[in-house]
Amino acid sequence: MFGLISQIRRCAVSVPANIVEGYGRRTNKDKIQFYYTARGSLNELEYYIDLAHRLDYINETEHKQLTVLRNDVGRLLFGFIKSIST
Repeated sequence: MFGLISQIRRCAVSVPANIVEGYGRRTNKDKIQFYYTARGSLNELEYYIDLAHRLDYINETEHKQLTVLRNDVGRLLFGFIKSIST
């Protein structure tokens, strides 16, 4: 459980850290690269949330709440990437 919690924390911190790092980049191409890295960390987080549920570390309600939050962040991030790409 300790290892899973550690990975969840690392992913959760990586998402905004990559967004901030991308924001500071000069070109849109460089920015988008970091935003996609943030998206990858978010996808990894989704896996860990599902794994925690399958291992019964979190219950169904907690799983649904975390999934909703993850999906909300994913939609926001996708919209942000799309707005810069066009």
